[in-house]
Order: sequence, then C-alpha cells, then structure tokens
Amino acid sequence: MPKATNVPIDAPPRRRVLIAGAGIGLTVTACTRAAGPPQRGAPGPGHGSGRPAAVRQAGVTTPRQATALLLAYDLDPDVRGAAGARALRQVLADWTDALAETREPDGFAEARLTATVGVGPRLPARLGVTAPAALRELPAFPGDRLDPARCGGDVLVQLCADDSDAAEETAESLTRLAGETLRPRWRQAGFLPPSPDGGGTPRDLLGFRNGSADPSPQECERWVWSGDATYLVVRRVHLRLEDFARLAVHRQEEIIGRRRSTGGPLPGGPEHADVDVFAKSPSGRYLTPARSHVGVVSHRHDGGARMLRRSYSYADGPTDQGLLFLAFLRDPALFTRVQRRMASRDELSGFTETRGSALAYVLPGARPGRPLGAELLA
Repeated sequence: MPKATNVPIDAPPRRRVLIAGAGIGLTVTACTRAAGPPQRGAPGPGHGSGRPAAVRQAGVTTPRQATALLLAYDLDPDVRGAAGARALRQVLADWTDALAETREPDGFAEARLTATVGVGPRLPARLGVTAPAALRELPAFPGDRLDPARCGGDVLVQLCADDSDAAEETAESLTRLAGETLRPRWRQAGFLPPSPDGGGTPRDLLGFRNGSADPSPQECERWVWSGDATYLVVRRVHLRLEDFARLAVHRQEEIIGRRRSTGGPLPGGPEHADVDVFAKSPSGRYLTPARSHVGVVSHRHDGGARMLRRSYSYADGPTDQGLLFLAFLRDPALFTRVQRRMASRDELSGFTETRGSALAYVLPGARPGRPLGAELLA
C-alpha cells in the first residue's frame, strides 16, 4: 500500500466547510450500525422518526484495520474550571476540523484511518462539568502489576489504520494542535499478526483467534452503544508466550476453550456458534472446561450482556509482548464483573499480567455546528 501523504493542519475554516458539506462526524461517523462506511446522502437511523440520526465516532464497530495507536493525554496542571473547559473545547474543535481532512482524497482515506476520542474519569471534576453516569475509575484487580506511567489519562485517542504511518502522522498533528492544554501521558502501538490461514477473525500472539464471540450489529445496539456514546476499556496485557508455547496443543485448547486451528468451540460447531458453557456430557463433565477462558468470560454468566472486543497485539522488545485489549461497552461494570471472574477462575490468567489500564467515555460523534465534546463541555 502506498504511503499516505501528510495532512496539513493550517486551514480550520475550510475543514468546517468540509464537515458541513460532507455530513460526517469526525472521520466516518454518519452512522456505525453497519460494518461498512456510510453512504453519502443515505438516510441515517431515525430518518422519518422525528428523532435526530445517530452520529457516532468511527473505530468502534468499524472492521479492524491492520494497526492501532493509543494515545493518552493529561490536562496541563494549570487548566481547570470553566477556563479549562473552554480551552479543551477549542482543542477538540481543532481536532474535529483536522480529522475531517483525513477523509479527503489527499488525506488518509486509502489507509482506512479512523480516530476515536474519549475522556477519562478525572476530567469532568477538574473542569467542573457533569460526568457521564458510568464514568468512574476501574477498581483494582487481583494479579494486576500496573505501571502508573502506562495507566489513565484525561483524554484518550484510538487511531487505527491499515498503514501505521497514517496513524503516526495524525498523532503528531493532534499533539501539535493540543498546544499547552494537553500533555502526552503514554502511547501504545498495536498490530494484527499475519494470519496463517489468510483471513477470518484475527489471531493473537498465542495463536488463537481473538474476537470470535463478539456481538452482532443488532446486539451492539443493546450492549455497546448508549445513544451516540460508549465506553472504552484499555488493558495492556503482557503474555508469557514461551511458557504457553511449551504446552501441547490440546492443553492450550483446554485453557482457551476453543480449537486452535479453526477457532471453533471445543464441543464442536463453527467458530461463531453461541457456546453453551453449561452443557455437560452424559457423564456430567462440562464440554467446555469451566476454568477455560471461554468458560469464564461467557456472556451467559452476565444475563447475556456483551462487550465488543477490538484488540490488537503489541511487541515492545523481545521480553515484553502481549495483548492490547480494547473493549467497547455501554456499562464498564460488565468489564469489572468479567475481570474479577478471570482473576479468580480463568486458567489463562496464569499466562498473563496486566501492566497498563485505562477507561474512557467515547464522545458522541461530531456533526455540523457540534464538534467533539460540545455536549460534555457546554
């Protein structure tokens, strides 16, 4: 794929015209109910119902691109209260304008670049604005070995693209536009490992498909989206790859709860079949091991509630490789329940160590006259 060109960032008035003329929110967010990009001129959800169409950020239900780059920023210590809210509102407006340009033919459209912007739990109190109801710090979990320098953040940005240069250049532009209002806190790059079978659900560094049980678009409407917004959980999970690789394949499959070759459930069936983790053999043995990863994280333990996983792998040198876990959900309490079960029962936890963690409220998408953050910072 040819390298995308750099994005100029010195023409905000033109970008505001582009946003109004194209009818997009941030990058490709006229609506993300369907997997593909919105059709220009097509009616959005709510058309004809008397309600405004949903305007959601891209990078949530968008099919995964080849690379990801997570950026976390903190407010400058002197940025507080109403003046701070005005300063951040200007930054987000500038970001909205600049990101709209990336969808133009001379931008990063070929790289399928998406940008997804959220705010962390500490931000509303610092600016004196009302916090979204479920935006609060994640609790401590047994087994975590968190590095504070790789956790948290007042503003989080997820950049995904098929060309990592597109994400890197966009990150540089956003950081420059943030000026003195936001200071970089941490960043983490991720990638999808090459698939030995040429496609399908991406695999992680353990060699297993990651995301086989993700919700359908219809289920996302119930469990992922809350109106135009959602929440993003980020976990930087170090994997003990060599220890796991020493196990026989059948033992790896017992720990994961799926076939390594196909991603299908251990009891049989296609990869995306709904696994009944409570099903037993005639002798009373669970067909899916109760302490397997699939057995522990199943939505059947949570009344059917689901999260949308959009994870990537990371490799920060030969001794630190793992999973950049990204999950979108309408209520972070679901992640807390699942993570606590994993810490106490999941055999896969013996091969993982979470070293970074963050939570963000993913803002509603931008629309003409309403840049990112307009409602929260009003």
